[in-house]
Amino acid sequence: MAAQEYARPHARLHLAGFFGFGPAYVWSRAPSNDVYYDFAAWRRLAQTAERGLFSTLFLGDSQRLREHLGRITDHSVTGRPDQLVLFAHLAAVTERIGLVATLNTTFTDPADLARRLATVDVLSGGRAGWNVVTTDNDWTGENFRRGGDVGHADRYRHAAEHLATVEALWAAWPDGAVPGDDTWSVPGALERVVRGVRRAWPSLPPSPQGQPVLFQAGESPEGRDFAARHAEGIFSRYLQFDAALEFAADLRRRLVAAGRPDDDLRIFPATRIVLGDTESDAGERARWFRDATWSDRRVRAVVEAVWGHDLTDHPVDGPLPATDPVVATQTITHGVVNTSDRPLRTAAAWRELAEARGFTMRELVLHLNDTVEFVGTPSSVADELARYVRAGAIDGLNLQPNSVPDGFDDVVDRLVPALQDRGVYRTAYEGTTLRHNLGLRPAVARRHAGHTVTTREESA
Repeated sequence: MAAQEYARPHARLHLAGFFGFGPAYVWSRAPSNDVYYDFAAWRRLAQTAERGLFSTLFLGDSQRLREHLGRITDHSVTGRPDQLVLFAHLAAVTERIGLVATLNTTFTDPADLARRLATVDVLSGGRAGWNVVTTDNDWTGENFRRGGDVGHADRYRHAAEHLATVEALWAAWPDGAVPGDDTWSVPGALERVVRGVRRAWPSLPPSPQGQPVLFQAGESPEGRDFAARHAEGIFSRYLQFDAALEFAADLRRRLVAAGRPDDDLRIFPATRIVLGDTESDAGERARWFRDATWSDRRVRAVVEAVWGHDLTDHPVDGPLPATDPVVATQTITHGVVNTSDRPLRTAAAWRELAEARGFTMRELVLHLNDTVEFVGTPSSVADELARYVRAGAIDGLNLQPNSVPDGFDDVVDRLVPALQDRGVYRTAYEGTTLRHNLGLRPAVARRHAGHTVTTREESA
């Protein structure tokens, strides 16, 4: 595709440091198995990402330790530090990079969430973001003494109400209010937020970016509509080129239908980048990484989650078990594999695929978990990413580190300069806030509320 034919010939790519539940990197390269809870490792990753001019760091979340066959899982990260506490620490050792926390609307109080997230946003100088998520299961709810699950449609309705309350609290301060000025004490300057049975007073002034940037990761039509109405960034799984273009086009149609400009949201699919001195070298590195992270234990765990029992004695380089799963239904709440509560149907489909392709258990699991990754030399990967972003397929990447704490070094030292040479990556931060560095307008809710928004930006 010639440069003049691109939909967005002058677009630039955003990079976000992304931490899933893994094993997203090679544990054997970590100094110790508890490195995930070592602040020095987080500091190194964050400062390297900022040196590489990443737009954000983004963390997933789990409100309960992950389990496998009734025990705490031994093949992935099972829990993580409180994100806002961690980000408050990281804000003190960084200057420009955004900090996006995944916070659950189902099991949090809006007033408490609004205050905690606004605290990080204010103290970081306007660098906070919120990945708005819901939960629909009572397995997680046990940790919050709330029995029963939340229906799929109901959880988005609840999320919209929760978000509206949070944003009303953020927007309750007068435009341009700053800490310590006289607007704090003027009678009637602040009003209590009343939404349904909820009544709360706002407790913090706005940050320089007005309010935290909102992200969302909904995959269903309801999730996409929610993003079109509220989100400013969306996390996607679509990275095959044509599928990514289709997803982006669908979201832009939904944005327009919601009364927003079609460029009002940034799309961030998750991926991994493996660089080498040659294409062959990069391919070998990618194969080594796959084999190192997909251990026998991890391969078995994927199949065990469907079959419902221990398969320790079953060879991973042999066929799938000849027996059927031990239960006809299975919950999807343990964070291991999504079987859509249909183990028998899933097992039958897997057997049919394995027989048709001649797959062993290991080969099947690797096939099922195959994702689009960017593997090659810095030059070839930069060319491909330039194609994606200029065509409008993506705005950025959620980039998983290949190791800790040095997992971003290769990208920062080798790929970023190649992207800059092609004019698709910033050479300096554009401003001091996440909203400015993502090129976003004032928050959707503040525009609709009639605010004359004057976010306090400083140029880089």
